[in-house]
Amino acid sequence: MPSEVLLKILSYLDAAALLCAGCVSRRFYHLANDNFIWIRLYSAAFSPKRSHWRVDPAEKMDLSVNLLSAGDKEAGYWKKEYLTKQIASVKAALAQVLKPLHPNTGLPVKTKEALRVSGLGWVIILRGADGREYTMEHADLSVNDSSVTVAWYGKDWPPLATLSTLDLCGVTPVFMGKSRAPSRTRPRWHSLITKYQLSQLTESSAVGGDRLMRVFCLPPGLVVGLWKVSPAHTRPAAPCPYPRRCPRVLTFARVCVSLLSPYELPPHTPVSDDSPERGLHGYRLHVDMHSGGVSCLCGSFRNLSASKGYLENEYMKLSVISFKNNTEHLPLIGKVGLSWKTNSFDGCIKSCSIMDLTLLEEYGQPFWCFSSPVCVRCCPGPSDGPNFLGEAYYVDYSDSEGRLRMELVWIEETEEYFIVSLALYLRLAKVNQWFGTEY
Repeated sequence: MPSEVLLKILSYLDAAALLCAGCVSRRFYHLANDNFIWIRLYSAAFSPKRSHWRVDPAEKMDLSVNLLSAGDKEAGYWKKEYLTKQIASVKAALAQVLKPLHPNTGLPVKTKEALRVSGLGWVIILRGADGREYTMEHADLSVNDSSVTVAWYGKDWPPLATLSTLDLCGVTPVFMGKSRAPSRTRPRWHSLITKYQLSQLTESSAVGGDRLMRVFCLPPGLVVGLWKVSPAHTRPAAPCPYPRRCPRVLTFARVCVSLLSPYELPPHTPVSDDSPERGLHGYRLHVDMHSGGVSCLCGSFRNLSASKGYLENEYMKLSVISFKNNTEHLPLIGKVGLSWKTNSFDGCIKSCSIMDLTLLEEYGQPFWCFSSPVCVRCCPGPSDGPNFLGEAYYVDYSDSEGRLRMELVWIEETEEYFIVSLALYLRLAKVNQWFGTEY
């Protein structure tokens, strides 16, 4: 078919269809880069919209001049201009949505709106030892105050024993149409977030399990559930990583992956302040324990502080809930459990949950953040606090920046956990580096 006829046909396509047509062959790629086609798309999309029917003569002249000069530009010039303007318009819209910040988390309030504006989605790419790739689109999504939980699950997963790595990628549409929802069949940008080695799914990374499923955690923020089946039937089924903070054996088979996307702290320069107590007071904590979109604990605590007497063993202790003050003790609402699901059925791993923690320092900046699965475990010995009418349990978490210790009591009569102690231990090295102090 003559190029002139093909160009006429391509001129009826929208921008997304043109990009797809350009992938057909080398000839189609050059035809789909035609400046005369793209300059009309550019003018239609980005020229000022007017409510009256009369066309501004200056605008009409500008369009005519651009059409006449389109042939003088290198091939693909107006295509690049169109894409650049599209990206800039989405970034500008996102900047407006992300401006309002939550006073307790220091994070954007309108996370759901930001996801809608950007069209952001997630895929995981499973790679086999033979080089084959399997791309899985996320199946479920839930948004909390300071994290996003993304889940993958399905029936047709490759055998776990044949897989080597799991790549987590964010995907955004090249074009965001106001009247059209993002589609998996339209052009999208792929961005690699992180890569996981599936060989690290060992007993040391196990978090918990029930009679059907065992759960393993691979930092940062990936949780993988594997069916308890014999090695002869080892076929993975469903991944589910987590967000953020906003979703990762060999005797197990099918996999359910979930990702927690952690919030990355921005670069920080110590703030000049002559106060001798700088870095010891004014902290604000927001903590959320949840699973499957349901929270069993969501609370904020203000004016947390530590005296110099609480600096010990390279840590600074912030007491959030005290044994001695029973007015501070809090219940966990509902059943504590880590939900999982497949296309056929679902379940819940008792005494496990996802914990999101955001700690703001005295200037209101995020100081320590994490999202991680945690387990409520029975205390091996007597509690350090006063005796309560119930069995004692604890929750521990630690990373390179700090530790968390939560102590609970199970009240048999009401069948609920009560938090009787909650303390954070921040590394002094982090405090000194952040505030420019020498404690």
